[in-house]
Amino acid sequence: MSLFKSVKVINSGKAILLSRKNGSQIRYHSTWLRDNSHDPETRDKNNGQRLISISDIPVNTYIESASLDKKGKNITVKFLPKKKQVKFSSSWLEFHAYDKKRNNSKVWIDPDLKTWSKNSLKRIPVINYKKAKSNKKLLLNWLKSLHYYGFAKITGCEKKSGTVIKIAKLFGYVRETNYGKWFNVKSKTNAVNLAYTNLGLQAHTDNPYRDPVPTIQILHCLKSSTKGGDSKVVDGFNAALRLKKESKKCFDLLTKYTSRFEFKGKKNVHLKSCFPMIALSPDKKLTAIHFNNRSIAPIRDIPYNDMLNYYKAYRKFSNIIDDPKMAVTFKLNPGDCFLVDNTRVLHARTPYSSKGSRWLQGCYADKDGLLSTILTKAL
Repeated sequence: MSLFKSVKVINSGKAILLSRKNGSQIRYHSTWLRDNSHDPETRDKNNGQRLISISDIPVNTYIESASLDKKGKNITVKFLPKKKQVKFSSSWLEFHAYDKKRNNSKVWIDPDLKTWSKNSLKRIPVINYKKAKSNKKLLLNWLKSLHYYGFAKITGCEKKSGTVIKIAKLFGYVRETNYGKWFNVKSKTNAVNLAYTNLGLQAHTDNPYRDPVPTIQILHCLKSSTKGGDSKVVDGFNAALRLKKESKKCFDLLTKYTSRFEFKGKKNVHLKSCFPMIALSPDKKLTAIHFNNRSIAPIRDIPYNDMLNYYKAYRKFSNIIDDPKMAVTFKLNPGDCFLVDNTRVLHARTPYSSKGSRWLQGCYADKDGLLSTILTKAL
């Protein structure tokens, strides 16, 4: 089915104007079209990577002519001064359209994501481990849910040390840190990290003191015979949007200035980083949350006149994150596992009794592996 009904060259060859069948129009610049040509001289036919650099495209590149085929499925463009003819798919151009009205003052979220709270999330995305291994369609849908909501569960996992590595391999690769390929979460005397105690933990993103931060965290329950220790997750993007709605001034402060995070461990481990608690891209897309009360270092990148207001904003954001209405709570039983997008979803736990045993193993993976697997269906 054709998308366009006509094409014409405009602005003395510096652009083309495509008219859609619904009457709307869309423009593309000559330099953008030349840079995105898919001919064999411009792109490697095997991997799709560019064979030219921007300096190889003449500054005065313009379009001599443009034509639409009879079915409206392809547009042929002739470029000068370097005589070159390139064919573009109508559907490809439509998908990559950039001639759109934009509200540069509006914060937005990737449309592939869904924000949620306790009341709005009807069910937790879950899959059985054996089915994940045997049914590629179910696994792909579950991985899409993990990306969509920012967290998901697996049940029926092997109750063996190192199983988290197998879970990570369902979609990507383990990111090794100073903790090793995986780490154990259970009570220890003189623990190097508060996570290794039976204390409750506020909802947080993991390891904000690393640069870059781990993007996917996996936690697998091996033993659970204590009272308490329930898991909680909070959609950080939803919390940020609520903060903006309740106080734009607070939201602006947490996006404008950076906080510092730090961790000193044993064996010569000293990690430091600097991120905004709420990260935005230049076009105001919400990209990441960095929030961890245990690891925040002295903040010193904020002017004196803004520091008190920054702390008010920090406090308000913390109160929103702690609001029970924001959290989804669940119990991890032996063999259960949950995964979170550590750039978005905060996780927490309630305190637990010193009687009995609670043993979780965790590891980190990178989100690029998850997204690549979803896009390529390479299972």
